[in-house]
Amino acid sequence: MRVPPFQQFRRFSKVSAIFVLGMIVGSVVYNTIFHMGFNALWLDNQDLRVQLEQYKNDILTLKKYKNSSTVIKEIKIRSESGGSRETANGLEPATVKEIILKMSGDLAPMRGRSVFEIDEDSKMARLLLSGKVYLVRDKEYAVRIRTMLVMEGVLQIWIEIVPGKQL
Repeated sequence: MRVPPFQQFRRFSKVSAIFVLGMIVGSVVYNTIFHMGFNALWLDNQDLRVQLEQYKNDILTLKKYKNSSTVIKEIKIRSESGGSRETANGLEPATVKEIILKMSGDLAPMRGRSVFEIDEDSKMARLLLSGKVYLVRDKEYAVRIRTMLVMEGVLQIWIEIVPGKQL
């Protein structure tokens, strides 16, 4: 029996190795593109969940206080670090959204309060919430209230979020 020369298989093994390597590289590229798209979709979903929760609370408050014009009907919380994909402090937008959602839950008793008595309520809110530490995804974030503004029944609050207990 004759053994065929190995030179025939060497060429075939190089071609098959390049083909397998191309399959691996192609799957890595496809997986990267898929995860980038999924991450963008997930961030949009988080944003829409926060908006939905705020809108539900606003609808309940507006129904309850539709006849009185001198009460706080809406509470809008804004982060001063911005709304880009990567914020100035290095925080992810999903983390900022979760902190805002938790903080809006803490500020829920402010809804329905008189606009003319906001000075007492704002002092209370500043004392309770300024420097408060929120736990999001096993990390601590401190919140500082920068500005509070009431206009036409809308309480707008600008906050600064800092990782850790740095405030």
